[in-house]
Amino acid sequence: MGTPRYIKIHNEIQSRIEKGYWQVGQRIPAERELAQEFMVSRMTLRQALQTLVDEGILERRIGAGTFVAQRRIQDKMSGITSFTELTRRQGKVPSSQTVSYLVTEPSLSEAEKLELAENQKILRMERIRFADDEPICFEVAALPFDMVADYRQSQVTTSLYQTLADDGLRIGRAQQTVSATVASERIAELLKVKRGSAILMLRQVTTLKDGRPFEYVRTHYAGDRFEFYLEK
Repeated sequence: MGTPRYIKIHNEIQSRIEKGYWQVGQRIPAERELAQEFMVSRMTLRQALQTLVDEGILERRIGAGTFVAQRRIQDKMSGITSFTELTRRQGKVPSSQTVSYLVTEPSLSEAEKLELAENQKILRMERIRFADDEPICFEVAALPFDMVADYRQSQVTTSLYQTLADDGLRIGRAQQTVSATVASERIAELLKVKRGSAILMLRQVTTLKDGRPFEYVRTHYAGDRFEFYLEK
């Protein structure tokens, strides 16, 4: 299966930013103009831009447009990175709903974060995560396909960390970045919140004990249902 059109647009825009075509803080062209340039629908173009926003490469400013994002201040967090285990420790029942599950080409960001070799494919899955049947977050996870190719879909989507542990693979470190944003129309529908509601965005790269990155995930948390705490 070929690379989705929105990923190709994502890669081209990211490449332009990295080459300095658009500078940090600069407004990029309007959606209509970019859709015409790439000869795609506004919906496809919007999906590419939203992915770049989710990755912290672009940022939306209400009433002003879309801009190349400033580098945000970061702080370390420590704690459980498995949603399943975290939910259970809160005395709630975790569950998930798979929105999409696709073996495909990685975006530039996914290839970089996962340290993939050329032509190496990924498994990209989208899930809604629930606690006691209440939607808590929506996540887009990219995994090196050759690392999970032998697992059943249910093993990956239900609790990936437990599946890896059962296979003798130990989880190492997680590098996390948290930022604030607002719910797009799609995220609002998936999490059953109002469009424009406060959303916490977590970007995380998780490695095994041997240092191999095995997961790059972008997670949207409903702001009124989840909170992070810092431990120093």
